[in-house]
Amino acid sequence: MADKKWHFEDFKVGDSLEVGSYTIGEEEIISFARQYDPQPFHVDREAATKSIYGGLIASGWQTVLIMMRTMVDNFLNDSSSQGSPGVDELRWLRPVRPGDTLTFSTTVLTVKPSNSKPDRGIVQSEWSAKNQSGEVVATMKGMNIFLRRPS
Repeated sequence: MADKKWHFEDFKVGDSLEVGSYTIGEEEIISFARQYDPQPFHVDREAATKSIYGGLIASGWQTVLIMMRTMVDNFLNDSSSQGSPGVDELRWLRPVRPGDTLTFSTTVLTVKPSNSKPDRGIVQSEWSAKNQSGEVVATMKGMNIFLRRPS
């Protein structure tokens, strides 16, 4: 993957790619949540033990942002990506806990050349995050605009 510059033509429906892993720490969870999602089960260890989660968990937004950063560092920056017109069906399926190692992957759902701009196309894919036990913790369907290879 490191020596390949991904273009629109490189994507085929059904293709899957693992893009990297990340281990999340307790202080990182608390720090992020204090700034962006200060619910008790994200920022207060004691309150979190009394919650339905039975302990501290990461904000779902933090999980998605870590997934985004991993995708950018290990995939999108080595592509002709021109950004995204949006995401759909963002789901947080299981809590992410301190010490969890998340592995991220993407699977191509659709590939559509642009009718109005022949130099690009849209790839719809599903991103997923699994914990160290192989359980899916988050999914998101999104679209990316990729340039076509110059002719």
